[in-house]
Order: sequence, then structure tokens, then C-alpha cells
Amino acid sequence: MTVIALDVMSGDLGAQECVPAALLALASDPDLRLLLVGDPAAIEAGLARTSAGTSAGISARNRCEIVPAAEIITMEDSPREAIRRKKHSSMRVAIDLVHAGRAAAMVSAGNTGALTAIAHFVLKCLPQVERAPIMSAVPNERGHTHLLDLGANVRATPVQLLQFALMGAIVARDVHDIARPRVGLLNIGVEETKGHDLVQEAHALLRARAGDGVEFDYVGFVEGGDIFGGEVDVVVTDGFTGNVALKTMEGVAGLISRRLRREFTASLLSKLTALLARPVLSRVSASLDPRAFNGAVMVGLKHIVVKSHGSADRVAMARAVAIAATAVRRRLIEHVTVALDNGATPQGQGDPPA
Repeated sequence: MTVIALDVMSGDLGAQECVPAALLALASDPDLRLLLVGDPAAIEAGLARTSAGTSAGISARNRCEIVPAAEIITMEDSPREAIRRKKHSSMRVAIDLVHAGRAAAMVSAGNTGALTAIAHFVLKCLPQVERAPIMSAVPNERGHTHLLDLGANVRATPVQLLQFALMGAIVARDVHDIARPRVGLLNIGVEETKGHDLVQEAHALLRARAGDGVEFDYVGFVEGGDIFGGEVDVVVTDGFTGNVALKTMEGVAGLISRRLRREFTASLLSKLTALLARPVLSRVSASLDPRAFNGAVMVGLKHIVVKSHGSADRVAMARAVAIAATAVRRRLIEHVTVALDNGATPQGQGDPPA
């Protein structure tokens, strides 16, 4: 039985979506058990509403355990304050359950900065890793592209970018079934001469590592548009650039959605056109549904932490739980450790492997 701690109270929607998400995840995975961390009254009420009257719901309910937590980390809390003053928050208690060995992984939709800080403070990074990046997927022409870092580390050294690439390739392989990931380094152009010194140094390190014939194929520099083309499986950058890219994608997607809705309701003829186009629009919408890509793995820690989008609904949150369970079962931490031990920190740069 795989045990996951779920921070029920954090995020924009809290228990009202996280509790139904827990039952969805349990219903689709008979070998899963969840520790629901938060306000017991809110969790019990949610379980009663969601599981009432169905045998599947009752069966899933039997694989839940409520773990009380007296506080909630809000989106306004600073990482420092979250660590120092909210030691009994649902996020902290969920992470502590992993540290104590009661859970194999934790999932939260809460404050990214706080989650990153607490995870580093309590769980620690692997000996070879300085900072753990956040990695998630975005849709492309052929499926999806994995992007990291998405905001955990606003700056990154060349050696850290090499490690991001290596860890990203392992996640793409072990969690998302990409046999030999193609990795690209995000830059302002694909030409060898483009980019500042940091990406040039990282480019050289990645080319040398890929030349060893292990883990991944390095395709070189990629531009922002290449994220969606399907020619690369993992795109590596620092957390500042990655987060800006992700938020830009979300903004453009929202703009297109609002514009289509407005145009298709502008007149009677537009409404009739929308009716005819509905099957096509439904297929496109389903293929680009962000809920199918929810669940960002914080790679490089000694234990598995999955960050959900703050506004995730129950379907998206259940997906994040499923990703955490898959990472546990496929021994992600063990595989990342072995890969890093095989030389992800070049001689004379960064911290040497332990």
C-alpha cells in the first residue's frame, strides 16, 4: 500500500476540492492510502458529502486517515514566517509525516515559496544537490513537454542546470514513460553563439554529459516556441525564467479562451457557428486541459514532494496525487541518486558527490 500525505487546507480552494480529490484518487487506485492533513471537522464534512450512498465512496473512505493540523499557510505568508511561526500548519504536518516515515510522499496546492522552504528545511536535498527544482508538464503538438525549474530557484549555476536536466530526464522516464528523453536548454536563440555566459557554460556541460551516452539525448539550445513543438521532451532553465514562461502560457491560454467565448456569443450566427464547432472545440479543449498536467514534482529532495496548482479542482488534485504515487512506486529518488552519483557534478565545479 502506497501512503501519501495530502495537505487538504492549502491552496485557493482548500478542503472543498481536496477532500473530493482524495476520494477520486483512492477510487482509481486500490493500492493507495491517504493521510488527509487539516481541520478534522472540515475533512469529515467533506468525506460525508462526497462518499455518502456509494459503495466505491465508502471503500475509498476506509483508506483515509485524518491527521489534525491547527494552522494554514496562506499565499501571503513568507517562506521564513512559514518555517518559524507555522509549525502546526497542514503543509508542515504533511511534510513532517513524510520525514517521520508515515508517508512516502506529500502533495500540496499551497504557497510555492513556503513549500519549497519547508521541504528543504525538513526533508533536505540529496547530498549531490544544492537546490531542488520544480518540474511540471505543458501540452505540445505530440503530447507534453516537461519544464523545470518553475520557480523554486530564481537563479541557477551551470552545474545546477546540468543537474536539473539530469533529474528532469529521470522524472520524464520513470514517471511519464519517455524511454530516452530529449533535453533542451532554454535560450534566446538556437545558435551556438547566443546567450550569456551562464547558459553557454551549462550548454558545454550538458553536451559533455550527453556525450557519455547515458540518461538522455541533448538537443542543444531551444527557444520559447520550441516548448510546444514536440521536438523536445524536457526544457531546462532557471526558476525565474521558467516561472515567467509558465505564467505567460497561462495568460495566453486564458486570453484565447475568453476571446473565443466572446466571439462565439457575439450574435445569433456566431452562436450557431459555435454549435456546429462544438465537437472540434471539445476535442481541442480536452487535449489542452491543464488538469491533465497538474502535479509538479520537486526533484532533488530526499523524499517526494508534489506541488499542485493553487487553483486546482478535484480532478486536477487527484492527478497530482497519482503522480506522487507513481513516483514512489517507480523508485524515483533511488534512480535520481544513482544518476547523480554517476557524475552529474563535474570535477572542480559545485559540491562533489557524497
